[in-house]
Amino acid sequence: MRSTLVRHVLAAMLSISPLGNAEAAAVGDPGGVWLTQSGDAKIKVSRCGNALCGRVVWLKEPIDKKTGKVRWKRKLGYLAAASPAYGDGKIYVTLLQRGRRTRAGRAIALRASDGKILWNRLLPSRSESSPLLDGDHVYFGSENGTVYSLRTADGSVRWKFKAKGAVKAALAMADGKLYFGDYKGRVYALWADSGKVAWSKGTSGAKFGLGSGQFYSTPAVAYGRVYLGNTDGNVYSYASDSGKLAWRKRTSGYVYASPAVAQVPGGAPTVYIGSYSGTFYALDARSGRVRWSFNARGKISGASSVVGDIVYFSTINGKNTFGLGARTGRRVFYIGRGAYNPVVSDGRTIFLNGYSSLYALRPLSAKGEVKAARRRTDSRRASRAACLRKAKRYHTHRKTIRRSYYRCVRRHHAQRR
Repeated sequence: MRSTLVRHVLAAMLSISPLGNAEAAAVGDPGGVWLTQSGDAKIKVSRCGNALCGRVVWLKEPIDKKTGKVRWKRKLGYLAAASPAYGDGKIYVTLLQRGRRTRAGRAIALRASDGKILWNRLLPSRSESSPLLDGDHVYFGSENGTVYSLRTADGSVRWKFKAKGAVKAALAMADGKLYFGDYKGRVYALWADSGKVAWSKGTSGAKFGLGSGQFYSTPAVAYGRVYLGNTDGNVYSYASDSGKLAWRKRTSGYVYASPAVAQVPGGAPTVYIGSYSGTFYALDARSGRVRWSFNARGKISGASSVVGDIVYFSTINGKNTFGLGARTGRRVFYIGRGAYNPVVSDGRTIFLNGYSSLYALRPLSAKGEVKAARRRTDSRRASRAACLRKAKRYHTHRKTIRRSYYRCVRRHHAQRR
């Protein structure tokens, strides 16, 4: 699946204090609500057969971006596969599955300061479509093909639209229209104020042109075009006003990933997107022509991010994150963490989303740059020395040693790229 399935399980095996808690039951009866010794959670203890079961009913603690410490947590359901939306002090969340045996989701609004649930709307099907917030309305899709427009004040339905297939990706908005694809291989543009269709187009890139693939990719809208990937292995570009197909570019694998579209300083309008083959592409936004490509040696399922003049993406099987020069495709950053949507930035700090961890990264100081350059030089010297030792171990003729040595050096250089 494209997005991480995050199981929100809060452990109840906490140290709890039976003393000084007005909410606890009588001392002889362990049942009731208990405060943890650290004072950061309350556990509801009840009997389940001959044992005692605990369930978290309150947590003091989102994550402070300066320190990485958790401010609050909230148990919302069983499975989630969508990113939240934030605005006006509220957080909006969609759930894939609200209960272990309930194959249906929910949409929730929480107060950002403390995680208090402000409203909750049960959905008839699962949803992994990340909510899109615009003013007083929030938009998202669901697996039964229903696209929702909810009022942010109370979660009431403003309008609903039924697509022909499951809508698993997030929606994109531009010029008063919502854009998305479905699992029947259709692309839609809806008027955001009414939910009425502005245009709808089918695809035929699968089964030798006789069938449609599936859209799992959140669209990017820029330069009068709508860009998105399909499991038929193609990246599509449509005119945003009419839905006319501008170009279709075949890749070497499924395209679950969502594109990033940008024009970095000194560059031209470019679509950045990865495929399941492990190849990451930079495509000409106007024509679909490949500007450059990079072999990441791992399946790319999540969206890419452009920060400054660097484009970041992650692989799901290798769980690596790469940063490439947006103009050149040359590797300038690597970390053995990641999986799906790699980074966001507030302009000062890059926040990297690992498979199960978050990291805050900042640019090196001048002194740090010198140390990093020295480490790179030392690493290259050690690599060349290792190549020379290996060449001499397996060869005796001078010319053969030289060829083996240079092949090894080039191979190591390619891996560093």
